[in-house]
Amino acid sequence: MKIELENVKPQEIEKKSFEIITQELGDTPLIPGTEMIVKRCIHTSADFDYAENLCFSEGAVEKAREAIRNGVSIVTDTQMAKAGINKKTLAKYGGQVYCFMSDEDVAQTAKANGTTRATACIDKAAAMGENFIFAIGNAPTALVRLYELIQEGKIHPALIIGVPVGFVNVVQSKELIMKTDVPYIVAKGRKGGSNIAACICNALMYLDGRE
Repeated sequence: MKIELENVKPQEIEKKSFEIITQELGDTPLIPGTEMIVKRCIHTSADFDYAENLCFSEGAVEKAREAIRNGVSIVTDTQMAKAGINKKTLAKYGGQVYCFMSDEDVAQTAKANGTTRATACIDKAAAMGENFIFAIGNAPTALVRLYELIQEGKIHPALIIGVPVGFVNVVQSKELIMKTDVPYIVAKGRKGGSNIAACICNALMYLDGRE
């Protein structure tokens, strides 16, 4: 059986993909200012559910962009997300990307406290005293710890990207973040992942045209 392929030049593939996404979204309502973030999540995952399950706190995109322009750094809960975030672009603004999951002190703290490494990572980040963007794509326990520290007044994130994927405490942890007064971008439900966390970070940077 012969398969007909579109004749698309390599440099035009992404442009063509976004044209298809826009066409298939049709008149699906998107919050003004969030369109390219939603479309990039769909582009990354080929999952149009993100048009409906991505939730944005009021002003989250502009607050995040301002933080990025002011040199904010990003903390993520997986090396995969760290690898996917455009560190060169973030560095143009003065920020960098951290992932503490492989740090020996994090492993020791988690073992001593009987917690997950993700929880210990959040504690390590909080101790640094910076108002990070937290991009969580894997561990709901990271979101739970962020919620606890926010309630205790010990941490004030510039933004929380809450998109862990899975089945255990995933939905609940996302709902906790949406109860805070911290700017957030959350994927309701079970869907998400490290690729989506990185995608959202990049989308926020690319809105300023420094791709």
